[in-house]
Amino acid sequence: MAAISVTAANVLPGSNSNIQVGTAGATITQGQSLYFDSAAGTLKLADADGTSPANTFSGIALNAGSTGQPISYTAQASALVPGGTVLAGDVIYLSPVAGGITKTYADLLSGATVIILGVVNTDLSLNLKPVVGGVKA
Repeated sequence: MAAISVTAANVLPGSNSNIQVGTAGATITQGQSLYFDSAAGTLKLADADGTSPANTFSGIALNAGSTGQPISYTAQASALVPGGTVLAGDVIYLSPVAGGITKTYADLLSGATVIILGVVNTDLSLNLKPVVGGVKA
């Protein structure tokens, strides 16, 4: 499994980040992937093999917080520093582990929603521009 181990203190929004603010609906760590729970009006940890709406993507957390606290996040950025070990050209996916990201397609289990979060630039930042695909067979 090539899940990206994120060091929260190393996550940076980078240039052209579309920064938004929401309310945490769970304990969130900087660098985790998020979805918006419209029923609760809060941000929670996204999960590629979760049930809807957990298998959707709203952004990457830019700060940590507990339930009820404000969370800044970005849904798009041309140079997000993901806080983990990546290589230029790596394709980054929403992980089947809640809040995670991965660079290995094989990590996605059958039935998981495939969401490509972006591609790593030559400076090792992530061009975060999500593309939602289908369900992995």
